[in-house]
Amino acid sequence: MSQQTQMIQGPAGKIAVHIEGPENGPAILLAHSILSSSMMWREQSKMLAACGWRVVSADTRGHGQSECRTQTATMDDLVADSIAVLDGLNIAKAHYMGLSLGGMSGAGLGIHHSDRLLSMVLCDCRADMPTAMGDVWNERMASAEKEGCQSLAVATTERWFGLPFIDANPETGKAFRDTIASTQVAGFVSCARAIQSLNYLDQVHHIQVPTSLIVGANDGPLPAAMRDMQEKIKGARLEVIPNAGHLPNIDQSISFNAALMRHFFQNPTWSQA
Repeated sequence: MSQQTQMIQGPAGKIAVHIEGPENGPAILLAHSILSSSMMWREQSKMLAACGWRVVSADTRGHGQSECRTQTATMDDLVADSIAVLDGLNIAKAHYMGLSLGGMSGAGLGIHHSDRLLSMVLCDCRADMPTAMGDVWNERMASAEKEGCQSLAVATTERWFGLPFIDANPETGKAFRDTIASTQVAGFVSCARAIQSLNYLDQVHHIQVPTSLIVGANDGPLPAAMRDMQEKIKGARLEVIPNAGHLPNIDQSISFNAALMRHFFQNPTWSQA
C-alpha cells in the first residue's frame, strides 16, 4: 500500500502530510515528537492503513518536509496546524494520535476542537510544563541556534532510547539521529518555545471524546503526569508499557501496537467508513 505526500498550506508555511490507506477509510491524524518527523510512525501507519483507516501523518512545522516561517510558536499555534491539515483534506472528523509534542498539542486540540474528533490517543506527554522542566529547553535552543540541530542528535537519541537499545538496533539509532540533525532550527526553536508555554492541565476536563493515554514505564516523570491527566479526563484509559522509554511505539512496538488496537477496536463503528 503506497504512501502519498501532499503539501497543505498552514499558518507557518506548507505542511507535509503523508497519507496511507483507503481514501474512503475513517481518518486518523498522527502527530510526532519534537526533533522527529512522521518517520517515527511508519510501523503504526502501515498497520492502521492495513486495517482500513485513512492514515494522515503530518510533519510538524519545521520538521520533516514541512516549512516554518516563524521563530516562535504557542501550543495553540500547533493546534491550528492540525486544524489546517483537516481542513485542507476536507476531513470533518478524525481520530487523533500524538506522542510527546504531538500529545501536548493534541490535548489542546481535544480541549478546543472536540467537535472535529472521533477519539484521541495521547502518548508520553503532559499537559503542563513546570518551570524547571521548561528551562532545560533553553540550553538545547542555544545549542541548535549556534551549531544546528545536529548538535542535539546523539544526546536526544540516547535520552529517548538508552544505549542498550541503540547498540542492539543501530539502524534505528541512525535513522533518528539523521532525522534530528535535519530538523530546521526555526522549527525546533518554535516548538521548544511552545513546550515551555504548555498550560492545558486545568482545561483537559473539557476533552469530550473517548481518550486513551499510553506511556512508557521508564519515561521519567511522564507516567505520573499521565495518571494525573487520566484523573481529569472523563472516562480516559491509561496503559503503561513495560520496559519502554519515551518512544514506546519504537522500543516496545508489539506492546504499544496492542494497546493501540485496544483503543481503536473498542467501538466497532470506528473502523467503518
